Amino acid sequence: MNKVLEKAIQKLGQLSDAEQEQIASLLMTLAGEAQEPYRLTGEERAAVEEGLAEAKRGEFVSDADMAAFWRRHRA
Repeated sequence: MNKVLEKAIQKLGQLSDAEQEQIASLLMTLAGEAQEPYRLTGEERAAVEEGLAEAKRGEFVSDADMAAFWRRHRA
């Protein structure tokens, strides 16, 4: 394993178990390992449906709000 990958894996070890599971699944897919399709929970499905309905109504976050979000969440 190269140094960059080792460093990335160490960093990922600091994430929550749920985040680690999502990333591990993605890595397995990238490495060519077939994975079962992700199954949305009822809560996740409701959130997606709510977002789609908001988009259909033209309800979007303003550019200013998005810029503020990214300023707060820069790594």
